[in-house]
Amino acid sequence: MSGFMPIKDKEIIRVINAYDMLTMAPILEFEKPVVELAKKIQDMRSFASTENLEMKDELAKLEGKLEKLKKDIHGKLTPWNRVQIARHPKRPYSLDYINGLMTDFIELHGDRAYGDDAAIVAGMATFNKRPVFVIGQQKGKDVKENIKRNFGMPNPEGYRKALRVMKMAEKFDRPVLCFIDTAGAFPGIGAEERGQAEAIARNLKEMASLKVPIIVTIIGEGASGGALGIGVGDRVLMLENSWYCVISPEGCAAILWGDRAKAPELAEMMALTADKLKGMGLIDVIVPEPIEGAHRNPEGALRNVRKALAAELETLCSIPVPELVEKRIEKYFAMGVVKESV
Repeated sequence: MSGFMPIKDKEIIRVINAYDMLTMAPILEFEKPVVELAKKIQDMRSFASTENLEMKDELAKLEGKLEKLKKDIHGKLTPWNRVQIARHPKRPYSLDYINGLMTDFIELHGDRAYGDDAAIVAGMATFNKRPVFVIGQQKGKDVKENIKRNFGMPNPEGYRKALRVMKMAEKFDRPVLCFIDTAGAFPGIGAEERGQAEAIARNLKEMASLKVPIIVTIIGEGASGGALGIGVGDRVLMLENSWYCVISPEGCAAILWGDRAKAPELAEMMALTADKLKGMGLIDVIVPEPIEGAHRNPEGALRNVRKALAAELETLCSIPVPELVEKRIEKYFAMGVVKESV
């Protein structure tokens, strides 16, 4: 039976395997119908192969049903669903994009003032044969790494390390690529004592006038000043299932209603999804994800990010530096409007 499956079916098998419950990847509630059907198809294939049965037509019908179900669910994702996807532990993190899209990555450490912060990775790399500097907020893939990386919540030394690398990029006339994925800057007492707010504010000021192209890509969570600390760019790209807002839905629910359980309801009102933010002019490009999400198809997500980054970088590198900086400043000044009542 090894030859009864056409080559064109290999992609659907990859999708089925991506949803395999045996991989131990957490299954989100709205994914369960897809997972159950994919598992049924997988079991049927295994049974047909073991028993030497011809079930091509039955499998084709189920595969078609699976594709339709995925599209239906994808088309009905709520803002809260996208928040859940953005937090999925199998979603690619900054180092996955750096190692998957770039070569010759050399990580740099330390802020030359206090210490190193593993919640932010930064260094030199090559992207599409072009030398760049890259900065990303990095979460851990297990408990041990999450503790090491402070769950992707940077301390002030992380933002100062990022700024040191940006200034190095400016010195050597190389573009800066930033990857945002954080639940927020670390709110601990030590971070506040070491100047958390000052470090973020200084980065905003310096990035606004940095004399090289800056592309920011929101790959997962983009919460509050923690995201803004490396978030000022000539172009801001945002993956389809990421979110970007001044506060998390849970934090907003706790403040407004004293009940974090109302987070799904608040997410509907907060305009934190890519489509809403692009409509308000706060981001520039929505990067589509594979229909099953970046957490189920990281290779597809990396391909889409590579294509988007390459196109934007090519455009920005052709703009004279004075014009580049002027446009960047104008872009951010245009985002806020102050009206004074008489």
